[in-house]
Amino acid sequence: MKVAVCSTQPYDRESLQAANAAFGQQLVFFEERLSTKTIALFAGYPVLCAFVNDRLDAEVLQALSDQGLRLVALRCAGFNNVDIEATQRLGICVARVPAYSPHSVAEHTLALMLALNRKTHRAYNRIRDGNFSLHGLLGFELSGRTVGIIGTGRIGQAVAEILRGFGCNLLAYDIAQNPACSALGVNYVGLDALYRDSDIITLHCPLNQQTRHLIDAAALARMRRGVMLLNTSRGAVVDTAAVIGALKSGQVGYLGMDVYEQEGDLFFRNLSEQVIQDDIFERLLTFPNVLITGHQGFFTTEALASIAATTLENIRNFEQGGQCQNEVTRALLR
Repeated sequence: MKVAVCSTQPYDRESLQAANAAFGQQLVFFEERLSTKTIALFAGYPVLCAFVNDRLDAEVLQALSDQGLRLVALRCAGFNNVDIEATQRLGICVARVPAYSPHSVAEHTLALMLALNRKTHRAYNRIRDGNFSLHGLLGFELSGRTVGIIGTGRIGQAVAEILRGFGCNLLAYDIAQNPACSALGVNYVGLDALYRDSDIITLHCPLNQQTRHLIDAAALARMRRGVMLLNTSRGAVVDTAAVIGALKSGQVGYLGMDVYEQEGDLFFRNLSEQVIQDDIFERLLTFPNVLITGHQGFFTTEALASIAATTLENIRNFEQGGQCQNEVTRALLR
Protein backbone atom coordinates (compact mmCIF):
# COMPACT_ATOMS: atom_id res chain seq x y z
CA MET A 1 0.00 0.00 0.00
CA LYS A 2 1.01 3.62 -0.45
CA VAL A 3 1.99 4.93 2.96
CA ALA A 4 2.69 8.55 3.95
CA VAL A 5 5.18 8.59 6.82
CA CYS A 6 4.73 11.78 8.86
CA SER A 7 7.33 13.49 11.07
CA THR A 8 10.18 11.53 9.55
CA GLN A 9 13.59 11.70 11.17
CA PRO A 10 16.66 10.02 9.61
CA TYR A 11 16.42 7.13 12.08
CA ASP A 12 12.74 6.59 11.15
CA ARG A 13 13.63 6.30 7.49
CA GLU A 14 16.51 3.93 8.19
CA SER A 15 14.57 1.58 10.48
CA LEU A 16 11.41 1.52 8.35
CA GLN A 17 13.31 0.93 5.12
CA ALA A 18 15.28 -1.90 6.70
CA ALA A 19 12.13 -3.58 8.00
CA ASN A 20 10.22 -2.95 4.77
CA ALA A 21 12.45 -5.38 2.89
CA ALA A 22 10.18 -8.07 4.28
CA PHE A 23 6.90 -6.23 3.60
CA GLY A 24 7.25 -4.34 0.31
CA GLN A 25 5.05 -1.37 1.20
CA GLN A 26 5.35 1.86 -0.78
CA LEU A 27 6.71 4.27 1.81
CA VAL A 28 6.76 8.01 1.12
CA PHE A 29 8.63 10.01 3.77
CA PHE A 30 7.76 13.52 4.94
CA GLU A 31 9.72 15.53 7.48
CA GLU A 32 6.65 17.67 8.16
CA ARG A 33 4.27 16.95 11.00
CA LEU A 34 0.62 16.38 10.27
CA SER A 35 -1.52 19.36 11.25
CA THR A 36 -4.26 21.54 9.80
CA LYS A 37 -1.53 23.49 7.99
CA THR A 38 -0.01 20.43 6.30
CA ILE A 39 -3.12 18.43 5.37
CA ALA A 40 -2.52 18.96 1.65
CA LEU A 41 0.81 17.11 1.80
CA PHE A 42 -0.87 13.94 3.03
CA ALA A 43 -4.05 14.00 0.94
CA GLY A 44 -4.74 10.97 -1.21
CA TYR A 45 -2.80 8.40 0.83
CA PRO A 46 -4.81 5.40 2.06
CA VAL A 47 -2.38 4.92 4.98
CA LEU A 48 -0.75 7.45 7.30
CA CYS A 49 2.15 6.38 9.50
CA ALA A 50 2.03 8.92 12.32
CA PHE A 51 4.01 9.67 15.49
CA VAL A 52 3.28 11.17 18.91
CA ASN A 53 3.10 14.84 17.93
CA ASP A 54 1.16 14.49 14.69
CA ARG A 55 -2.27 16.04 15.04
CA LEU A 56 -5.16 13.74 14.15
CA ASP A 57 -8.19 15.62 15.39
CA ALA A 58 -11.66 15.53 13.84
CA GLU A 59 -10.92 18.35 11.38
CA VAL A 60 -7.76 16.72 10.03
CA LEU A 61 -9.29 13.25 9.92
CA GLN A 62 -12.40 14.45 8.07
CA ALA A 63 -10.30 16.20 5.43
CA LEU A 64 -8.07 13.16 4.88
CA SER A 65 -10.96 10.72 4.97
CA ASP A 66 -12.53 12.67 2.12
CA GLN A 67 -9.25 12.09 0.24
CA GLY A 68 -9.25 8.31 0.81
CA LEU A 69 -7.57 7.76 4.20
CA ARG A 70 -8.40 4.28 5.52
CA LEU A 71 -5.71 3.46 8.09
CA VAL A 72 -3.69 5.41 10.64
CA ALA A 73 -0.67 3.29 11.58
CA LEU A 74 0.83 4.82 14.71
CA ARG A 75 4.49 4.03 15.29
CA CYS A 76 4.06 4.48 19.04
CA ALA A 77 2.04 3.01 21.90
CA GLY A 78 0.08 6.12 22.89
CA PHE A 79 -2.88 7.39 20.89
CA ASN A 80 -3.93 10.50 22.84
CA ASN A 81 -3.20 12.63 19.75
CA VAL A 82 -5.91 10.82 17.77
CA ASP A 83 -9.64 11.54 17.98
CA ILE A 84 -10.73 7.90 18.16
CA GLU A 85 -14.42 8.79 18.15
CA ALA A 86 -13.88 10.61 14.85
CA THR A 87 -11.96 7.71 13.30
CA GLN A 88 -14.71 5.26 14.18
CA ARG A 89 -17.37 7.59 12.82
CA LEU A 90 -15.41 7.96 9.58
CA GLY A 91 -14.55 4.28 9.28
CA ILE A 92 -10.79 4.83 9.65
CA CYS A 93 -8.87 2.04 11.35
CA VAL A 94 -6.22 3.06 13.90
CA ALA A 95 -3.43 0.66 14.82
CA ARG A 96 -0.59 1.18 17.27
CA VAL A 97 2.58 -0.47 18.57
CA PRO A 98 1.51 -1.46 22.09
CA ALA A 99 4.76 -2.98 23.37
CA TYR A 100 7.76 -2.19 21.19
CA SER A 101 10.42 -2.44 23.90
CA PRO A 102 9.35 -1.79 27.48
CA HIS A 103 12.94 -2.19 28.65
CA SER A 104 14.06 0.84 26.62
CA VAL A 105 11.75 3.23 28.48
CA ALA A 106 12.29 1.48 31.80
CA GLU A 107 16.06 1.74 31.53
CA HIS A 108 15.83 5.42 30.56
CA THR A 109 13.68 5.98 33.64
CA LEU A 110 16.44 4.50 35.78
CA ALA A 111 19.02 6.64 33.99
CA LEU A 112 17.08 9.76 34.97
CA MET A 113 16.63 8.48 38.52
CA LEU A 114 20.32 7.73 39.04
CA ALA A 115 21.52 10.93 37.37
CA LEU A 116 19.23 13.09 39.50
CA ASN A 117 20.18 11.29 42.68
CA ARG A 118 23.95 11.29 42.18
CA LYS A 119 23.89 14.53 40.15
CA THR A 120 26.07 13.10 37.40
CA HIS A 121 24.87 15.70 34.90
CA ARG A 122 26.11 18.48 37.17
CA ALA A 123 29.33 16.65 38.00
CA TYR A 124 30.07 16.22 34.28
CA ASN A 125 29.90 19.96 33.70
CA ARG A 126 31.97 20.72 36.80
CA ILE A 127 34.81 18.42 35.80
CA ARG A 128 34.96 19.96 32.33
CA ASP A 129 35.43 23.34 34.05
CA GLY A 130 38.17 21.98 36.30
CA ASN A 131 35.95 22.09 39.39
CA PHE A 132 36.48 18.93 41.45
CA SER A 133 34.53 20.04 44.51
CA LEU A 134 31.94 17.58 45.81
CA HIS A 135 29.85 20.29 47.47
CA GLY A 136 26.23 20.02 46.37
CA LEU A 137 26.61 16.56 44.83
CA LEU A 138 25.47 14.48 47.81
CA GLY A 139 23.18 11.60 46.88
CA PHE A 140 21.49 8.71 48.65
CA GLU A 141 21.38 4.94 48.32
CA LEU A 142 18.44 3.50 46.43
CA SER A 143 18.60 0.34 48.51
CA GLY A 144 15.86 0.45 51.12
CA ARG A 145 14.08 3.43 49.56
CA THR A 146 10.39 3.24 48.70
CA VAL A 147 9.49 3.76 45.04
CA GLY A 148 5.90 4.27 43.92
CA ILE A 149 5.06 3.12 40.40
CA ILE A 150 1.90 4.58 38.85
CA GLY A 151 0.93 2.34 35.95
CA THR A 152 2.11 -1.27 35.92
CA GLY A 153 1.79 -2.31 32.33
CA ARG A 154 4.82 -3.72 30.57
CA ILE A 155 6.96 -0.63 31.14
CA GLY A 156 5.96 -0.30 34.79
CA GLN A 157 6.66 -3.99 35.26
CA ALA A 158 10.12 -3.63 33.69
CA VAL A 159 10.85 -0.72 36.04
CA ALA A 160 9.77 -2.86 39.01
CA GLU A 161 12.05 -5.68 37.90
CA ILE A 162 15.05 -3.35 37.73
CA LEU A 163 14.31 -1.62 41.04
CA ARG A 164 13.88 -4.94 42.78
CA GLY A 165 17.54 -5.56 41.96
CA PHE A 166 18.44 -2.30 43.69
CA GLY A 167 16.73 -3.46 46.86
CA CYS A 168 13.91 -0.92 46.76
CA ASN A 169 10.56 -1.26 48.49
CA LEU A 170 7.99 -1.16 45.72
CA LEU A 171 4.49 0.33 45.86
CA ALA A 172 2.17 0.56 42.87
CA TYR A 173 -1.15 1.95 41.76
CA ASP A 174 -3.13 0.82 38.74
CA ILE A 175 -6.77 0.28 37.90
CA ALA A 176 -5.87 -3.36 37.19
CA GLN A 177 -3.18 -5.20 39.12
CA ASN A 178 -0.43 -6.95 37.17
CA PRO A 179 0.15 -10.46 38.62
CA ALA A 180 3.78 -10.35 37.44
CA CYS A 181 4.35 -7.27 39.59
CA SER A 182 2.66 -8.84 42.58
CA ALA A 183 4.97 -11.85 42.16
CA LEU A 184 7.93 -9.46 42.36
CA GLY A 185 6.74 -8.28 45.77
CA VAL A 186 5.12 -5.07 44.57
CA ASN A 187 2.48 -3.86 47.04
CA TYR A 188 -0.58 -2.35 45.38
CA VAL A 189 -2.01 0.58 47.34
CA GLY A 190 -4.27 3.57 46.77
CA LEU A 191 -2.89 6.81 45.41
CA ASP A 192 -3.02 8.54 48.80
CA ALA A 193 -0.86 5.84 50.38
CA LEU A 194 1.53 5.82 47.44
CA TYR A 195 1.95 9.60 47.61
CA ARG A 196 2.41 9.52 51.38
CA ASP A 197 4.95 6.70 51.58
CA SER A 198 7.10 7.01 48.43
CA ASP A 199 10.54 8.58 48.32
CA ILE A 200 10.45 8.33 44.52
CA ILE A 201 7.37 8.32 42.26
CA THR A 202 7.61 7.24 38.63
CA LEU A 203 4.78 7.57 36.09
CA HIS A 204 4.04 4.89 33.49
CA CYS A 205 0.33 5.35 32.78
CA PRO A 206 -1.36 6.27 29.49
CA LEU A 207 -2.80 9.71 28.93
CA ASN A 208 -6.60 9.76 28.99
CA GLN A 209 -9.38 11.73 30.65
CA GLN A 210 -8.69 10.07 33.98
CA THR A 211 -4.93 10.65 34.00
CA ARG A 212 -4.70 14.15 32.50
CA HIS A 213 -3.09 16.31 35.21
CA LEU A 214 -3.20 13.35 37.57
CA ILE A 215 -0.20 14.97 39.23
CA ASP A 216 -1.68 18.35 40.12
CA ALA A 217 -1.19 20.73 43.05
CA ALA A 218 -3.39 18.61 45.33
CA ALA A 219 -1.50 15.41 44.50
CA LEU A 220 1.88 17.09 44.96
CA ALA A 221 0.83 18.41 48.37
CA ARG A 222 0.09 14.83 49.52
CA MET A 223 3.60 13.62 48.62
CA ARG A 224 6.58 13.44 50.92
CA ARG A 225 8.54 16.68 51.06
CA GLY A 226 11.57 16.40 48.79
CA VAL A 227 10.07 13.59 46.68
CA MET A 228 11.71 12.60 43.40
CA LEU A 229 9.17 12.67 40.56
CA LEU A 230 9.84 11.00 37.21
CA ASN A 231 7.68 11.14 34.08
CA THR A 232 8.48 9.02 31.04
CA SER A 233 4.83 8.44 30.06
CA ARG A 234 3.01 11.45 28.59
CA GLY A 235 3.61 15.10 29.41
CA ALA A 236 0.05 16.06 30.28
CA VAL A 237 -0.12 13.50 33.10
CA VAL A 238 1.70 16.23 35.07
CA ASP A 239 0.37 19.76 35.58
CA THR A 240 3.59 21.60 34.73
CA ALA A 241 2.64 24.87 36.40
CA ALA A 242 1.82 23.01 39.62
CA VAL A 243 5.11 21.12 39.62
CA ILE A 244 7.02 24.38 39.16
CA GLY A 245 5.33 25.69 42.28
CA ALA A 246 6.28 22.49 44.14
CA LEU A 247 9.90 22.82 42.98
CA LYS A 248 10.03 26.41 44.22
CA SER A 249 8.69 25.44 47.65
CA GLY A 250 10.92 22.38 47.99
CA GLN A 251 7.99 19.97 48.07
CA VAL A 252 9.49 18.30 44.98
CA GLY A 253 13.19 17.74 45.51
CA TYR A 254 13.99 16.20 42.12
CA LEU A 255 12.19 16.20 38.77
CA GLY A 256 13.08 13.99 35.81
CA MET A 257 11.11 14.39 32.58
CA ASP A 258 11.39 12.72 29.19
CA VAL A 259 8.04 14.18 28.13
CA TYR A 260 6.49 17.62 28.39
CA GLU A 261 2.91 18.87 28.19
CA GLN A 262 3.65 21.21 25.25
CA GLU A 263 6.43 19.20 23.68
CA GLY A 264 4.87 19.29 20.23
CA ASP A 265 6.37 22.74 19.66
CA LEU A 266 9.83 21.71 20.85
CA PHE A 267 10.86 18.07 20.74
CA PHE A 268 12.42 16.19 17.81
CA ARG A 269 13.78 19.42 16.31
CA ASN A 270 17.01 21.40 16.55
CA LEU A 271 16.08 24.79 18.02
CA SER A 272 19.58 25.71 19.18
CA GLU A 273 19.68 28.78 16.92
CA GLN A 274 16.29 30.06 18.06
CA VAL A 275 14.88 31.77 21.12
CA ILE A 276 12.48 29.30 22.73
CA GLN A 277 9.15 31.03 23.29
CA ASP A 278 7.78 28.60 25.87
CA ASP A 279 8.24 30.46 29.17
CA ILE A 280 7.09 27.52 31.30
CA PHE A 281 9.64 25.18 29.75
CA GLU A 282 12.37 27.80 30.12
CA ARG A 283 11.45 28.19 33.80
CA LEU A 284 11.94 24.45 34.31
CA LEU A 285 15.46 24.73 32.92
CA THR A 286 16.45 27.18 35.65
CA PHE A 287 16.16 24.58 38.44
CA PRO A 288 19.37 22.69 39.30
CA ASN A 289 17.35 19.68 40.45
CA VAL A 290 15.47 19.22 37.16
CA LEU A 291 16.69 16.92 34.38
CA ILE A 292 14.85 16.94 31.04
CA THR A 293 15.43 14.76 28.01
CA GLY A 294 13.62 15.17 24.70
CA HIS A 295 11.33 12.12 24.52
CA GLN A 296 14.21 9.73 23.95
CA GLY A 297 13.12 6.96 26.30
CA PHE A 298 12.09 4.81 23.34
CA PHE A 299 15.26 5.58 21.40
CA THR A 300 17.23 2.35 21.23
CA THR A 301 18.27 0.16 18.33
CA GLU A 302 16.02 -2.64 19.56
CA ALA A 303 12.99 -0.41 20.01
CA LEU A 304 13.29 1.23 16.58
CA ALA A 305 13.52 -2.17 14.89
CA SER A 306 10.51 -3.46 16.84
CA ILE A 307 8.45 -0.34 16.13
CA ALA A 308 9.17 -0.53 12.41
CA ALA A 309 8.37 -4.23 12.16
CA THR A 310 5.12 -4.00 14.13
CA THR A 311 3.98 -0.89 12.25
CA LEU A 312 4.51 -2.57 8.89
CA GLU A 313 2.88 -5.78 10.13
CA ASN A 314 -0.17 -3.74 11.16
CA ILE A 315 -0.34 -2.25 7.67
CA ARG A 316 -0.05 -5.67 6.03
CA ASN A 317 -2.75 -7.14 8.28
CA PHE A 318 -5.08 -4.32 7.34
CA GLU A 319 -4.28 -4.70 3.66
CA GLN A 320 -4.99 -8.43 3.75
CA GLY A 321 -8.03 -8.49 6.00
CA GLY A 322 -9.21 -4.98 6.78
CA GLN A 323 -8.43 -5.37 10.47
CA CYS A 324 -5.37 -5.21 12.73
CA GLN A 325 -4.41 -7.18 15.80
CA ASN A 326 -3.26 -3.92 17.39
CA GLU A 327 -6.33 -1.86 16.50
CA VAL A 328 -7.32 0.93 18.89
CA THR A 329 -10.93 0.48 20.01
CA ARG A 330 -13.31 2.36 22.30
CA ALA A 331 -12.54 -0.13 25.05
CA LEU A 332 -8.98 1.20 25.27
CA LEU A 333 -10.28 4.71 25.97
CA ARG A 334 -11.63 3.72 29.39
